Formats: sequence, C-alpha cells, structure tokens
Amino acid sequence: MNLGMKSIIAAAVLATLVGCQSTDSKSTSSNVSSSIAKAVNDDARSDKNRARDQYRNPSETLAFFGLQPEMTVVEIAPGGGWYTEILAPIVKGKGTFYAAHFPANSEVGYYQRSLSNFKEKVASDARYSDIKITEFAPVTHLDIAPAGSADMVLTFRNVHNWYMGNGDEGVLAAFQSFAKALKPGGVLGVVEHRLPEHRSNEDQKSSGYMKQSYVVDIAKQAGFELVASSEINANPLDSANHPKGVWTLPPRLALGEEKAAQYKAIGESDRMTLKFKKL
Repeated sequence: MNLGMKSIIAAAVLATLVGCQSTDSKSTSSNVSSSIAKAVNDDARSDKNRARDQYRNPSETLAFFGLQPEMTVVEIAPGGGWYTEILAPIVKGKGTFYAAHFPANSEVGYYQRSLSNFKEKVASDARYSDIKITEFAPVTHLDIAPAGSADMVLTFRNVHNWYMGNGDEGVLAAFQSFAKALKPGGVLGVVEHRLPEHRSNEDQKSSGYMKQSYVVDIAKQAGFELVASSEINANPLDSANHPKGVWTLPPRLALGEEKAAQYKAIGESDRMTLKFKKL
C-alpha cells in the first residue's frame, strides 16, 4: 500500500469515528485533534522520527484512543521516546504524563543505556520538563502510576517483548498493572505487531508478532473490555512470515542488505490497534 492510499484510508477511518460521536463529542474531538496535530507537526521533532509517521500514524492513532490534553497519561516502555516526543507536549501544563521506563536497578546493559539516554533526552528539552519517570517491568516492577489515577495507559509494540521474556504470566501481570493504575472507565490503548489468526501459537514465541485474539483475551482476564479496534496501522503487504521475524522489516532490516529493497517496499509491520476500557 503506498503512502497516499494509506493516508486516504486513515483519514476515512478517523472521519468515520468522529462522525459516530455526539455533537459535544465532535467539538471535543476537533480540539483534541488540533492539539495532536500541533504536536505531531512540531518542527522540534527530529526528521528521523517524523519519517516514521507514515507507518506509525500518530495523529490518527492518538485521536482513535481519545487522547485529551487534560488527561493523566502513562506511556509504557517509551524506549528512546518516539511517542514521548508527541505525547509530553500535548499533556504539558494541562494534564499529567508518566513515562514508565526500564527499572534503574536492571542488570541488563541495554535497559540501563536506554533509560540513561531517555533521561538525558528529557532533561535537555523544556518540552519534557513535566514528565514523571516511573519504572516498569513485567512481574517485578508494576507500580507505573498511583493506583486509580490514570485516564489513559498507552503501549506501542511491546506485548511481544513481555511474552517472549515471561510468557503468559508476564503479559497478564503487565495488563493487570495497567488496570491498577487506571481509573474505572479509563482507556488502555494497544498497538502491536499482528500475527494472522490461522498461524500457530508457537509463532508468537520468537517472531515478534502476536495474535489479536490473544491480546484481547489477556486484556479481558485483567479486567478490560474491548470497545473498539482500528485498521489505522494495518499493512496488508506484511505476511508476518520472515526469516528473522518482525525485525526483518524496516526499520531494523535484520538481514542487512539481503533483499533490503524487497523489505523496504513492504514497509513496517502489520499492526493491530485496540482500544480497551477498564471495567
């Protein structure tokens, strides 16, 4: 799917979502969309990060989840801060933003470096001055925000990591921690690499792709209800069947130059986009 067609589809999906809302909600959605658009189009964002908007569709994704500037928002495992770069300015001065990053006492070198780089990033820019950094790791570090304080918890392409590291126990513990942090009726937004339903569950162990039915079931076990799903981040060109799993595709290109043109033509992974509500 080319960029132009993908943009047209995303716009149509967003228009449909807004059109289904009440008059008051339309007004609110319009204001929120303006806030989101301003953050996404901010020249302060790096060119490298902006180049990935065509695959991550941040404007449409955050509007679909219903993000509002006045919310208390928790981003799970923000990594280098790609989404933080958009989320923090939206909420700054109006709401509260928690970045639930790797634990400071982790013995994993990559986790330590990632956390250090993230802290350096947010300390060097006034846009991030209100960020509250907390710790998150499945099973061991689950206090991502004060209990019952959050309006929205967001996680982008992380579920496979918890599954590959800790199996069902890790994924369920993660979702339960989200439920604990959220207010009743609070929103959990999940974006994840999608494994076709006809594939074996075994493929979830190493491919980086997860079945949508699995994610929905785990969320239900943790006390959530699926209220909406979207194809905003879908990519029909992605078979989810690659030599080195999802990392075969951009931006990783795990095979290096081998068939790089072919994988670049596919683009980034096919992704589910799910909106849950805490019961």
